This record gives sequence, C-alpha cells and structure tokens, in this order.
Amino acid sequence: MARPELLNESEVQRRLAELPGWSGDSQRIRRSVALPAERLSALLGEVDRVQAELDHHAQIEQQDGGVTFVVWTHSAGGVTGLDFELALRINAVIGG
Repeated sequence: MARPELLNESEVQRRLAELPGWSGDSQRIRRSVALPAERLSALLGEVDRVQAELDHHAQIEQQDGGVTFVVWTHSAGGVTGLDFELALRINAVIGG
C-alpha cells in the first residue's frame, strides 16, 4: 500500500476552511467538542466504528466537559488527505 502524500500548508488551510470546527496546520488538525459526560461514551463508540472502517485513528483527549480529536498520519509525519476523510466522518458523527 502506498504511503499517503503529505499536504502542504496552503492545502491544509484551504481544506480546514471547508471543515467546520477544525483547526491546525500541516502537522496536526484538531477539533474540540463540548458535551455532557453521558453523551461521551456513545460519541466515542461511533468514532471507534468510523476509525475501524477507515483503518485510521485519531488521538482522543478526554477532558471534563468534552473531548478533543487530534488527527495526523503517523507514517507520513503530518497531515494527509486521509486525515481530512477521518475529520469529515467525525463531523458526521458529531452532527448526527
């Protein structure tokens, strides 16, 4: 399987502008979501399902009142198109 291609900073910023809630740079993209503790387990379960489907995973940082998703392609050393696919799918879970 070919290694995903890194996106340059301008491409990352262009894609971030079209991706509600996400910020970052060519190294990492992230989104924090505020939600009650009772909703966290269901949200993370759905995100786990999406990650398994894509075979790509976010770093998930839980904190009081929410969660932060940090995404990058470890094997490529930065942000790739696969990271934006995962971010889009996470947004769908959050919105759905």
